[in-house]
Amino acid sequence: MITEALSGAALLGRGLGLVLGKRRIMLLGGLPPLITSIIFLALLITLIGNLGDLLPAIAAFAAGWPGWLHVTMEVAIGIALVGGSILIMVLVFSAVTLAVGSPAYDKIAELVDHELGDPPQAPPEERLPAAVGRAIRQTLALVVISLIGAIAFALLGLVPLLGQVLAPVLSALFGAWLLCIELLGPAFERRGLLRLSDRRVAMARRRWHTLGFAVPCFLLLAIPFVSVLVFPAATAGATLLARDLRAEEALPDNG
Repeated sequence: MITEALSGAALLGRGLGLVLGKRRIMLLGGLPPLITSIIFLALLITLIGNLGDLLPAIAAFAAGWPGWLHVTMEVAIGIALVGGSILIMVLVFSAVTLAVGSPAYDKIAELVDHELGDPPQAPPEERLPAAVGRAIRQTLALVVISLIGAIAFALLGLVPLLGQVLAPVLSALFGAWLLCIELLGPAFERRGLLRLSDRRVAMARRRWHTLGFAVPCFLLLAIPFVSVLVFPAATAGATLLARDLRAEEALPDNG
């Protein structure tokens, strides 16, 4: 389990090494997360700035509780609210970034495959309306799932002591798993695998290897502007992960 997780974590570093020297790729891949990071940070600051007004309203049910318990409940709700918002924002941020920067991230996936050799054959070209419709449906599905997860973890966070420990950990694992489904999109689509279930089934076969890659990506992408460097590397790393999950042999490029 530990070996699998560490080998998965190493994929992010390998992905960074593959794209770091490619200035044009880094520029094209870093611009979309820069724009979305500004929006992400503005929303997060707005939420935190309004917590003082939101918390008394949300915790009104505990108004008659003893002072220390009321304060504890407000703090727990605040942590759950911010944590749930970050979970949703990272996933929406990633979906928007991948959509806006689709040509760059497709190019990164192609670059990694050609660097390692034995690239997949080009799949049949999908019509643009069908591709856009599929992307919207898949993004909405992941957002709905993340909303359900955010509510569940927010409720778990209200459980004294145990909830405050378990909720952040489980939320990070859950968010990382959904994020990885998104990041694998360009690499899997290059292989003609267009359904979310194709990615989920492949990820489940090597769960700890997948989480080893996905958790660092999720934590780093939760930090605004760090994503400018991390997102292109994560896309390259996801292509490496896709090759692992698809059991493709990484042959040297004989040019």
